[in-house]
This record gives sequence, C-alpha cells and structure tokens, in this order.
Amino acid sequence: MARTYVITGSASGIGAATAAKLRGEGHRVIGVDVHDADVVADLSTPEGRAAMVDGVRAACDGVLDAVIANAGLAIPDPLTVRVNYFGALATLDGLRPMLAAGTDPRAVATCSMAVLGPLDDSIVDACLAGDEDAAVAAAEGKDMLIYGSTKRALARWIRRQAPTPEWAGAGIPLNAVGPGVIETPMTAPLLATEEGRHLIDDAVPMPLGGYGTADEVAELLCWLASPANTMTTGQLIFIDGGSDVVLRGDDIW
Repeated sequence: MARTYVITGSASGIGAATAAKLRGEGHRVIGVDVHDADVVADLSTPEGRAAMVDGVRAACDGVLDAVIANAGLAIPDPLTVRVNYFGALATLDGLRPMLAAGTDPRAVATCSMAVLGPLDDSIVDACLAGDEDAAVAAAEGKDMLIYGSTKRALARWIRRQAPTPEWAGAGIPLNAVGPGVIETPMTAPLLATEEGRHLIDDAVPMPLGGYGTADEVAELLCWLASPANTMTTGQLIFIDGGSDVVLRGDDIW
C-alpha cells in the first residue's frame, strides 16, 4: 500500500537516497529542503519552519503516514544549532498532528554517532530547555563541539518524548538513527585529503566495511518509518560500522 512520507534535507545525501528508495517502491514523498524540493523552506528560521508546516499541509491535505526529519548541518557555526535541533523539533512537533491522521504513522530523525564524542553541556541543556537564543549563544566559539551537542540534545528529546501520550499513546513510534561516517556531500571536504581521513578515522573507527553510503542509511530509515516497525520506539540505532562498540565496548547500560 502506497504511503505518504515527508523527508527534510531531501535534496542531497541521505535524504535524497531515502526519497529515491521510497519513490522507487511506489510511495509518495514530499521533499523539504532549501532548494530543489517540493517544499522549499529554511529550517534555521521560525519563518522557514512555519512555511515548511504550511507547505507540507497543503501538499498532503493534512494527512501523513511518516516523517523523516533528516535535515542537518555539520559546520562549526551556531547555525548548526538552529537546523539540527530546533529545525528537527519544528518538523516532528509541527507535523505530528498530520501523522495522527495517517495510517500506521511513524517518525524518525537522523542523529549521529557523534553523540558519543566530546560535547558541550551548555549547548545541550539550552536546547532541551527550548531556549534557542541561549543555545545559539552557548555555541559561539565552540566550533567542533557544536554538531555532536545538537545531535545529543535531539537524541535525548526523542527518548523523552517517545513514550508520551502524544507519541506512543497516539500509536506513533518515534526513533532516530546514528550514522557513522557516510560518504555524502556534507562529509566530502573532510574525506578529500589524507589528513582529513586520518582525523575522521581516529574519531570514528569503523571496522565493519569502512565508510558507509547514503543508501545503507536509507534502508534503516525506511524500515523505522514503515508499518513493519510495530514495537521499536525511543531508540537511537547506530548504523556506524562498529564505531559505537569500539568506543564504548560493553558499556551500554
């Protein structure tokens, strides 16, 4: 049965691969991005987030079956806070009423194995407090700590929200995936040099098969967003070539 999906960050990388897979299976995909999308919106601004919700509502007549909140940035700039955390929450919360009207509704976000790396607690805490201005201010000068902090905050939000009446109580599984290093336009600059690859390999050891592809992550996203997922909720599922187990060992409880 064909379903209606929304994918943010649909113009490239993991989002584009996921959209292509779903469309190839006969599903309807409403892509959201800052360019080359069905709904063009900038999730770094309140106005762009509102435009995203309005555009999706008009495109789907108020009924969605799944939301994949994939849009994100990996730049050492406070703008990353606005997109990765507050843009993702605006997507999940803003589209949740449309999911509640759908069939076998599902929601999933793209986080990162970077949640295991160095973080800045002030960024994480401000995000979870819902204070965007404070989170952006906390990110000033934090450079490489920003990305992982936004993804940790998003993963914690998902854990907290998944079992609530608005999500589990409404029959909507809410999950996230945690990719390792994936060969996409976002990671291309880092992987283009030997020095960059050494830095990445030290931070993200991936003994199973090396760097991943967008298609591999798309497979997991599609399953989590499908009717086949009936019992998995509140989880951050690592798809990282083993980096989680190398970095944490058996410390999973």
